[in-house]
Amino acid sequence: MSTGLADSPRGGRYKRSMPSTRRAVVTGITGQDGSYLAELLLARGYDVVGVVRRSSTVSFERIAHIQDRLTLVPGDLLDQGSLVSIIAEHRPTEVYNLAAQSFVMTSFSQPVLTGDVTALGAVRVLESLRQIDPEVRFYQASSSEMFGKVVEVPQTERTPFHPRSPYGVAKAYAHWITVNYRESYDMFATSGILFNHGSPRRGLEFVERKVSHAVARIKLGLDREVRLGNLEARRDWGSAADYVDAMWRMLQLDEPGDYVVASGETHSIRELCEVAFGHVGLDWTDHVVQDPRFYRPAEVDLLVGDPKRATAALGWQPTTGFEDLVCSMVDADLARLAAA
Repeated sequence: MSTGLADSPRGGRYKRSMPSTRRAVVTGITGQDGSYLAELLLARGYDVVGVVRRSSTVSFERIAHIQDRLTLVPGDLLDQGSLVSIIAEHRPTEVYNLAAQSFVMTSFSQPVLTGDVTALGAVRVLESLRQIDPEVRFYQASSSEMFGKVVEVPQTERTPFHPRSPYGVAKAYAHWITVNYRESYDMFATSGILFNHGSPRRGLEFVERKVSHAVARIKLGLDREVRLGNLEARRDWGSAADYVDAMWRMLQLDEPGDYVVASGETHSIRELCEVAFGHVGLDWTDHVVQDPRFYRPAEVDLLVGDPKRATAALGWQPTTGFEDLVCSMVDADLARLAAA
């Protein structure tokens, strides 16, 4: 099974005249990637429309500094009607679908919700575009978790998928339905297969932020240990700010396609701990406890992407290395806790 690398067989039909004002609709704008993408789009002169669920738990912390420059509208990937209304009213030139139930461990306990939001949510966005304006350019946030139990190293756009979680399965569905709409309806629908990427805005449920936050708490005397799962699992980490730039570049091409966005390096959770604790002069072995509760039912042992196609087609290069990323996250958590 391929990953839908081939561009639309009826290519050459995506030429567009640039409107005086470019408008982007971003689902998941309050998340890590959404906030960085919104900053990038504003800097490039876009009107940015952010889709926000009606929920008492939604946090605007990540976009508070730019919120007055955004148009925030209520919408939900579970509600087709709300998406149709947003597209019809705001008439975007680009749509970025970043919203998802995105925590892998939660997907095991909430597989139906994960499928409904992460998989079928992408269909609802695509179908809304097909009904209202099929010429809108669409970006789907695909994930390296689709590769799962990898069959080759490194992973490329042609590596077969073998997802190992309901989240990975849902992302694979969303990826393939994006390919299907591209090939069936001549839509400019593209996917970025993004490998792990972090930042100081990363959620606390993700391991790199869990570690950086724990390091800061331990250094400040607020805690003594952090409990983690499989320390030998290896991931390809990059910077969220770098990776949203790749998303934008994909929608500026003449033809749609799918691109791996990665650093090309892999690091274990053990290495993550070594760098994070070492940054503040601590020995990670004094503070990290392995806890079986944090092991996945089906583990993904090794992810490392080959970004050569993205580099060639997009002119994209990562600018932040693994150690710099981890240290910046620790520094941000130290500053955040010290100011609390």
